[in-house]
Amino acid sequence: MPITGKTIPHSRQPLYFKSLKELDNWSAGGASNRYDGIVKYQSRRPGVESLNRGKLLVCHDYKGGYTESPFARSYTFNFWPTCDTFIYFSHHRVTIPPPGWISAAHRQGVKMLGTLIFEGGGEEDCLRLLVGKMPTSKTGQVGQSATCLTLPLSPHYARVLADLARERGFDGYLLNFECPLAGGVEQTRALAAWITLLHSEILEKVGPHGETLWYDSVVINGRLAWQDRLNSYNLPFFLSSSGFFSNYTWRPNYPALTAQYFLSLDPALVGNTAESYSHRTSKTVRDIYIGVDVWGRGQHGGGGLGCYKAISHISPETLGLSVALFGQAWTWESEQDKPGWTWDSWWEYESKLWVGPVDGRVEVPEAPRRQGEPDCLHGPFVPLSSFFQQLPPPDPSQIRFHTTFCPGTGLAWFVDGKNVYTSPGGWTDVDKQTSVGDMLWPRPKLFWEDEREDVIPNVLSAFCMDDAWNGGNSIRIKIFAPGSNDELAAYRPLWLPIQSLSIAPRKPYKASLIYKVDDDPASGLEIEFALAVRTLSGSTDDFVCNIVSATTEELSEGWNKLSIEFNTSTSDEVSSPPSHVVIGLVVAMLTEEPSEPVKLSILLGQLNASPSLPQSYSEEDPVILWADFTPTPSTSEDVTPARFSGTLTWEVAACFPPLTSLNITTPEDPISAWNTQPTINWFPSYIYFNIYALPFTDQWNVGPVEQAVWIGTSGWDGQKNGFDVLPENLPMSVPADNIKIRFFVQGVNDRGEVLKWGKCAFIDVSA
Repeated sequence: MPITGKTIPHSRQPLYFKSLKELDNWSAGGASNRYDGIVKYQSRRPGVESLNRGKLLVCHDYKGGYTESPFARSYTFNFWPTCDTFIYFSHHRVTIPPPGWISAAHRQGVKMLGTLIFEGGGEEDCLRLLVGKMPTSKTGQVGQSATCLTLPLSPHYARVLADLARERGFDGYLLNFECPLAGGVEQTRALAAWITLLHSEILEKVGPHGETLWYDSVVINGRLAWQDRLNSYNLPFFLSSSGFFSNYTWRPNYPALTAQYFLSLDPALVGNTAESYSHRTSKTVRDIYIGVDVWGRGQHGGGGLGCYKAISHISPETLGLSVALFGQAWTWESEQDKPGWTWDSWWEYESKLWVGPVDGRVEVPEAPRRQGEPDCLHGPFVPLSSFFQQLPPPDPSQIRFHTTFCPGTGLAWFVDGKNVYTSPGGWTDVDKQTSVGDMLWPRPKLFWEDEREDVIPNVLSAFCMDDAWNGGNSIRIKIFAPGSNDELAAYRPLWLPIQSLSIAPRKPYKASLIYKVDDDPASGLEIEFALAVRTLSGSTDDFVCNIVSATTEELSEGWNKLSIEFNTSTSDEVSSPPSHVVIGLVVAMLTEEPSEPVKLSILLGQLNASPSLPQSYSEEDPVILWADFTPTPSTSEDVTPARFSGTLTWEVAACFPPLTSLNITTPEDPISAWNTQPTINWFPSYIYFNIYALPFTDQWNVGPVEQAVWIGTSGWDGQKNGFDVLPENLPMSVPADNIKIRFFVQGVNDRGEVLKWGKCAFIDVSA
């Protein structure tokens, strides 16, 4: 995905479960390695200044969930640097985040949660959750207990839900109990205990980062009574879980009351004493997420562009409370039916909410006030990102950083600069989403490379959907430099920050940027480009970046590649924390007539960063070893699958340079017979695979690979080395008398390099 055609391949595993009875029909391990392609979670490295600052949780409630289509454009979320946890929400009993959303979040170091929800009519399942799966045989107790038995508590569903999270690759659950519990205190006490079982299972099977969040709904007597804050009526559920998500209809003084109430609790109760053995993890005020509804339903400030009014009361920076932002796709749903609406206009609206406007002030509608609510004065609009620390993705030594600046949707698909597919209605594939360049929005910032007081040129950024290196788009950077009579104006070196990174001191890294000059430079204008790493603006990090080597390479279709090897050093060579740096482009413009204005348009196509290993550790030659095809089995005697319907699978391998001689002369030689591989991850890894198809001209003959037609990419459904083929998605006509097609599998590794055809595999499939 994106895939051609009009039909979405059917998943062999359920997308979600409508009831616990449906969940009982699922068993762990039934998916085999179906979801091995989902990116594993790797935490980011926040600075010390963030330890007492509130976090951001985003709860995605978009049209019931599971709406993304490879044949249309849809909402995607792209402001991961401000987000700590993301919840994929729907109104099914058990919501499983789609594989693409999980991978997109994990690439940015963001946790992804599913949802366990009980709404009207869910009372029976609420009880079933606690007592567990019922037997099918006649059974009973041997004798009657001497003590009065209360509601029995089974760990069954805690185990099953944790197994589900582990197999599907997500990080925990939002627990949303929005129906009354008829069992009263007896049932709520058992429920609070069950949450501890689920949380322990999540920590054990998912990892220490796993989460179970309680939504402010049912209270201790079993009534459905939203409190809009943390208090004694919902405290036991918070103590049992990893965090608390309040309802959003709170009054302006409720966040402060919540913080005050938390601080009044006995430290032993929340695990903050040495004697608190009952807690796997202690709780802080940051584990309390105050709900903010972007739709503004009973929300202080009215939601929408007025969300900043509510967040100013939550005060993540001073009170330390966190924010749970609900329904952020409001920017799409509230605008999509208006005349003249386009994806580009949505992006402008979306980025305005998150990072501010390109120019000018933002007009915020007056928010309605509830009866009796006092007037609350707020200043001008503030974007959401200004309340939270923006964190770079995980260290490239943990997850190699790769971006094609893809927002997860597009109009075409490119491979090494060549357009291989154009979609009339566009496509959406969140698995292909990468960072859009966190330093480029709402507009980039330029800096002089040297000391001068001349006016900084104007610069704008925009998505370019009709030209790219790999993937669906590039970023167009337009620089407008006015004429100048300054004596230094003939040579203008500019620094353009593109992407923040987290870098470990003293470790060697390599990075590359693929770019293209969009328009021919004006006469008399010469341009030079260089890739560089600098400190973030305003950073107090004590480090120096050392560029070890730099190269420039001309690629096809007018694209160029800048590569550097670098490391950082600090004054404290013993205990230096990771540095948050920014990688960007140095653009030097040399003009014959500096008094004339200069216009320059650049396309940014791909940015990569990874550890720089010695040649002896990176000498392997990656290949796709073989490909295979498994036809879709018949579902009944009367239903025969369409021809060419099935699943492609393949295997990857590494080859090594031939050994011409062994330099071992005695058993005492203190050298290795050949270069050894490190114990860190060195084996070739791939971010996705391009799939091509080529029909045979007759039973024996097929054309060259250059004639093959791209039919899609792997990864959207979580498969690592697999792709489901549907005949209706083959973009070429296959005559009825044609009985064979050759499929090609082409890897794109995690350095963004497309394998040459000589290292790829094919499989011939007969109808």
